Amino acid sequence: AAETASLEEQLQGWGEVILMTDKVLRWERAWFPLALMSVVSFSFLMIYYLDPSVLSGVSCFVMFLCLADYLVPALAPRIFGSNKWTTEQQQRFHEICSSLVKSRRRIVGWWKRLFALKEEKPKMYFMTMLFSLAVVAWIGQQVHNLFLTYLIVSLLLLFPGLNQYGIITKYVGMAKREINKLLKHKEKKNE
Repeated sequence: AAETASLEEQLQGWGEVILMTDKVLRWERAWFPLALMSVVSFSFLMIYYLDPSVLSGVSCFVMFLCLADYLVPALAPRIFGSNKWTTEQQQRFHEICSSLVKSRRRIVGWWKRLFALKEEKPKMYFMTMLFSLAVVAWIGQQVHNLFLTYLIVSLLLLFPGLNQYGIITKYVGMAKREINKLLKHKEKKNE
C-alpha cells in the first residue's frame, strides 16, 4: 500500500494521460487497436526511413522523454481539465498504480528466483540460460532487428487489450488442451 501511494504521488501530474493511455490499451473503443497499431507502424516506418544511428536514436528517444516529462504535467490539466477528476477516475488511477507495483514485484521475484536457481542448482541454471540465450540468438539472427523490435513493441502494447477480452486465455487454454492430448496419446502408445 505504501509503494502504491508513493507511485501515485510521483505520477500525479501524469494522471489524466495515464487514464487515457489505459483506456486505449484496454480497447475501450473498437477503433483503439487500429489507432494504436497505426501509430506504432508509422513510428517504426519513420525510424526505418530515417535510419538513425544507435546514438542518434537513443538521444532522440531520451530527448522525447525529457520533453514529455516537462510538458505533460504542465499541459495535461489544460487539455483534460483537472477539475473533472472524479472519484471513479481516482479509483482507476489507484488500480493502475497498484497493478504497476504488482508487476514490478513479479519481475523482481522472477529475478530473485533466477538467482536462487543459480545458487541451488547451478547446472540447471547453466543449461537453462545456455539454451534460452541460444534460442534468442538464433531468432535475432533470423529476423531483422527493427522488425523484431516492432513485433515486441506491438505485442506489449496489444497485450492489455488481448488480456481484457480474454483472447490470451482462450488461446493459452487451447494450447494446453492440445499439449495434454499429445501427452495422453504418447502415454497410450507407451502402454
